[in-house]
Amino acid sequence: MEVQQLYTNCLSEAAYFIASNGEAAVIDPLRDVDTYISMAEERGVQIKYIFETHFHADFVSGHLDLAKKTGATIVYGPDTRAAFNPHVAKDGEVFTLGDITITAMHTPGHTLESTCYLLKNEQGEPYCIFTGDTLFVGDVGRPDLFSGNMTKEELAAMMYDSLNNKIKPLNDNIIVYPAHGPGSACGKSLGPETFSTIGTQKATNYALRNMSKEEFIKEVTTGLNTPPAYFPLNAKINQQGYESLDDVYVNGLQPLSIASFKEKAEAGAWILDTRASSVFTQGFVPESISIGLDGRFAEWAGTLLPLQQELILVTEEGKEKESVTRLARVGIDNIQGYLAGGYEAWQAAGEQIDMIIDVEPDELAMDYDHDERLEVLDVRKPSEYEAGHVKGAISMPLDTMMDPLNIATLEDESNIYVHCAGGYRSVIAASLIKRQGLHNLRNVLGGYGKIKMEKIPIETAAKAKA
Repeated sequence: MEVQQLYTNCLSEAAYFIASNGEAAVIDPLRDVDTYISMAEERGVQIKYIFETHFHADFVSGHLDLAKKTGATIVYGPDTRAAFNPHVAKDGEVFTLGDITITAMHTPGHTLESTCYLLKNEQGEPYCIFTGDTLFVGDVGRPDLFSGNMTKEELAAMMYDSLNNKIKPLNDNIIVYPAHGPGSACGKSLGPETFSTIGTQKATNYALRNMSKEEFIKEVTTGLNTPPAYFPLNAKINQQGYESLDDVYVNGLQPLSIASFKEKAEAGAWILDTRASSVFTQGFVPESISIGLDGRFAEWAGTLLPLQQELILVTEEGKEKESVTRLARVGIDNIQGYLAGGYEAWQAAGEQIDMIIDVEPDELAMDYDHDERLEVLDVRKPSEYEAGHVKGAISMPLDTMMDPLNIATLEDESNIYVHCAGGYRSVIAASLIKRQGLHNLRNVLGGYGKIKMEKIPIETAAKAKA
């Protein structure tokens, strides 16, 4: 028996490959399925099942393409309604895979169809459980996403029953393999590990402590941030179906001459630059949006870019396919090609370029008390801003900045210093501000992490209100 976790940091997502005696299963696959097919070929096994724990909201799953390419059966849990024809498992249904078994355990709460899968080894003993978004390390799945007309309180009540009746009675030594790890927006505050045990979670996870249903509902529905806008769209894509990734590659991997690139941009395509944020600031095609592959690329692309918007790409040479693949993972399929030769070709041809001035925090410190036109723009989350920020800084979270009315509140004559926590989000923000025609700005290197080490006044939200 082999159980392998395939973790994707960009999405904080875990898929799983399971093999036993010539047969294999994949749990919660990403859209780019060639990895799983290659793993099966290398091991000489046939993929028999594709188990989905629920309709994922934060990425487009690979269930349809993988089933088409391998003939595997797609399995969802009870109460599943889809535009295709999966095998809808009964609660407690047992699936044989080589010398092991996998049992479907219906655990509604995160969504109505949410289902965990309990794996028993060759000796028939429970070995691990794939918990999807029902149980994370240190957290549980949020109950306010894609579940029809049900309220978050109604779903939280179902989650309470699922955890107490299905999860907590399991043996302490059973390994917990969740669908997400730290940084995921599918829960409130996931722990740093990507797997655990039932015993550890019963001892440390706030949602598994003994409490009344009313207490639990209040606990899991309090403090939820607004989910990214693409979440319900991705859930619907997973439920209703999508274009094959192979077809997305046909359009997305077209090399475009400078003339063709300019023609598409003038016709309304948005320019997305996926090079590292530190490279982007040194020079870029005017009006480009920077979302670098070096950060939480797919999540920010899904948050900021309309799913059907035509895109043309500027990438590091050799990163064209990776850029298209990672966009497709969150349902961004309308990619019309990439600039052949990249930014270097554009620059060598003498085309107009733009750039963003990078400054160290000590320069901000020197200007803070002496520049009357200085404005500090903090693009971190509200919770980060409230915990501590530069005195007088404007809070404009990055996920709100595609609304041009927000950027319009910035003054043309201001000297704008943009920062986030470490530097990645601030470059995205600076590119959006530049795209709206404001150019008197600077990107603060190292973000708030380095700013607070300088002699710059810092305050919390409580002090700011006092």
